[in-house]
Amino acid sequence: MKKTKQTNYKHRIIARITIEAKSPLAIGTGSNDLLTDAPVATDVNGLPFIPGTALAGILRHALGKEGDNKNDKNIFGFQDNDKGHGSEIIFTDAVMVGKDGPIDGLTTKDLAQDKFLVHYLEMPIRQHVKINEFGTAEDGAKFDNQVVYAGTRFLFEIELCHDGNPEKQQQFDEALRQLRSTSLRIGGGTRKGYGEIEVVSCKKRSLDLTKEDDLNAYLAKSSKLTCELPGMVDFCETAEAANWATYELELHPDDFFLFGSGMGDDAADMTPVTEEKVTWESGGPEFKGQKTLIPASSIKGALAHRTAFHWNKLNKLFVGNENAKTGDDNPAVKAIFGSSGNGQTSAEITRGRILLSDIFAEKKQEKIVNHVAIDRFTGGAIEGALFTEKVTYGKDQTFAMNILVEEKAFEDDSTIKAAFEQTLKDICTGMLPLGGGVNRGNGIFNGKVKLNGTEL
Repeated sequence: MKKTKQTNYKHRIIARITIEAKSPLAIGTGSNDLLTDAPVATDVNGLPFIPGTALAGILRHALGKEGDNKNDKNIFGFQDNDKGHGSEIIFTDAVMVGKDGPIDGLTTKDLAQDKFLVHYLEMPIRQHVKINEFGTAEDGAKFDNQVVYAGTRFLFEIELCHDGNPEKQQQFDEALRQLRSTSLRIGGGTRKGYGEIEVVSCKKRSLDLTKEDDLNAYLAKSSKLTCELPGMVDFCETAEAANWATYELELHPDDFFLFGSGMGDDAADMTPVTEEKVTWESGGPEFKGQKTLIPASSIKGALAHRTAFHWNKLNKLFVGNENAKTGDDNPAVKAIFGSSGNGQTSAEITRGRILLSDIFAEKKQEKIVNHVAIDRFTGGAIEGALFTEKVTYGKDQTFAMNILVEEKAFEDDSTIKAAFEQTLKDICTGMLPLGGGVNRGNGIFNGKVKLNGTEL
């Protein structure tokens, strides 16, 4: 019988991390319910949480492809035919942080009576629809999903069991650095604006179990996240978002814009989408009313269509040319925004190489605008064609957005980068309006765009 090599794990490194959702999170359950096509994962209390498996997956991916880590130094473990070893790193679930700290285990609070936690009984539901190159909805492409409020905080711990090997300690520290990378996203819909996080606090402590004090501290450590291991120190190192181009947009609305909610209210048939956000300005979490929301998915759609236009233009593929490409078939769209495969083989499906985040702004003045369709022959109103929309006035507001694009998207074709950057310039010059009702004068912005800090 082949003898198994034994490893003595006499060392521990324990990290305690608090993260904040800078944009909404979509940690899905993989199923649907009566309210939405994709509900978020919730714990025994009905509050959102992040499974440890999700945390382990994103960090393992951030540290490199599995094929590059097939060796004995990989703290996540590996399997290569009959060789391999198990993971040496342990993740807890990330539990939500409330006004009194992390909520770990069954709470005795009545969520319906708690002014803060009651918001999580009905979390926001985002509406989505795929728009084709003709500006209309794709057949069967309407769906929705539930999200966790931006600003929500979560706490979790990571533990490394190791034999004192310095390389494994360095891998563990690199995993902590990756949590602060601007390109790291958690959960689903990361290419639609979800999943951006910020590390609020990261502490760690190394333990040598051959020493009595460290051993006693480890044995006395509670498994509950409400209890912190004494002697932890701050770890503030960060990792750069390597191989990503960062575009910074500073936008100023000319006047009105409308990013629709898909619903009306008692005052108008079409209303702007708004959403609440958790703030920590007073030291604890609280909601301060609805915020004006500019969904990243709306901007992403406009970017994709205009990028396809400019790519065709740069390659002199004009109207009527059979080689002109639109939608997922366009090389620039496929390289930057990915492809759904158009229902064909899985080989046609590619993941997007662009990261955006939702924009939240203070809710400003709104105006109700009346519209009516006019009969071109009689000059009178068409019966039943009167409708109203509620638009947001943003004349004095400034919106900032960072767009990250993986540089690999630009490698195969130089016109892809040129087409994308011209699209961003179109937004900043008012040539590409954003949102709804753009043919009625809504959504014109002006501003400037920078690439890695340099203005284009």
